[in-house]
Amino acid sequence: MGLVATHIELLDWRSFANLELDLAPGLTVLCGPNATGKTNTVEALQLLTAGQSFRRPRTPALVREGADRARASLRLEGDGRLVDVACEVAGNKRRFERNDKPCRPSDLSSTLMSVLFCPDDLSFVKSSARYRRDELDAFGTQASTGYRKVARTYARAVEQRNRLLKDPQPDLGLLDAWDASVALGGATLLHARLGMFARLRRHLCSIYAQVGGGEELDASYVCSLGGGVEALERDELRDLFLDRLEELREEELRRGITLVGPQRDDVAFSISGRDARAFGSQGQQRSVVLAWKMAEVAIAREVLGEQPLLLLDDVMSELDEQRRAAMTRFVEGGIQTVVTTTNLAYFPEELLRNAKVVHYGG
Repeated sequence: MGLVATHIELLDWRSFANLELDLAPGLTVLCGPNATGKTNTVEALQLLTAGQSFRRPRTPALVREGADRARASLRLEGDGRLVDVACEVAGNKRRFERNDKPCRPSDLSSTLMSVLFCPDDLSFVKSSARYRRDELDAFGTQASTGYRKVARTYARAVEQRNRLLKDPQPDLGLLDAWDASVALGGATLLHARLGMFARLRRHLCSIYAQVGGGEELDASYVCSLGGGVEALERDELRDLFLDRLEELREEELRRGITLVGPQRDDVAFSISGRDARAFGSQGQQRSVVLAWKMAEVAIAREVLGEQPLLLLDDVMSELDEQRRAAMTRFVEGGIQTVVTTTNLAYFPEELLRNAKVVHYGG
């Protein structure tokens, strides 16, 4: 069975003075009008499992107006284990705990991973490349304990190098040193990201065939260093990175920005050989992201050897009947799911009979 979330408590968190909620091991439906706190609950669940929030809030925004601190806590149970995780917020600081001992945000996903699907994700295919990169990296930080550190270290190195590139009279010797640092960090991140993408792609394409009515989906990683990088080891990627930085130095000095690296990469999708971004229908594009989220669940299961927590924030209303049916079948497969909705009619009666329904705003 593995761990499941059984109880969440929010004290002075966002809109809640105090919320206590027992969660079902299968499906929990949070139903109510907009602005009643459903998404705040989902956000807290994500923060306590992934160590991060899809809203990317300023820390003080997590504290209820008029209060000086907030706390969110979650109990996990299963296989004879009991784990309590919590996040304390005061001022500009967040403090995470696991079984009453301080821990890092990145430690939480090693206890129970989560996969979030929200309305913003429905534009996954046609959004900017940054959206797709962020999705890969956000999932990577959960699936691998070292991924977050690698990504942050690389981002800081690129930021410092860009500052130097913007200097009217940059120290070229110092720039050489930053080239070496950026190339090594970028190669490390790229190697990890390519590995993660390869695993996701294997699941993604087979799942899409089921969700998309038999159409063939393909996905490719578009690397700013050029093609064929999937076959390279980290040191080979570093050397290629250094060569590209040398080739582009004059242009980068002129523009004041690093022009190659993981921060410039993208993911592309094709459906039956046609570019999904340019030619895919809205339904096809939504099938892509639906399949992507299902693939993340499959990888999370591989990483931990148990089911992750699936969080669906108001997406059923945005899916047509075919894709709602696909999501319903997926939920019925035994994964613990928390879903928010304003309308219970989006769910089959049989599914609701076996679910816990919590009404908000009543």
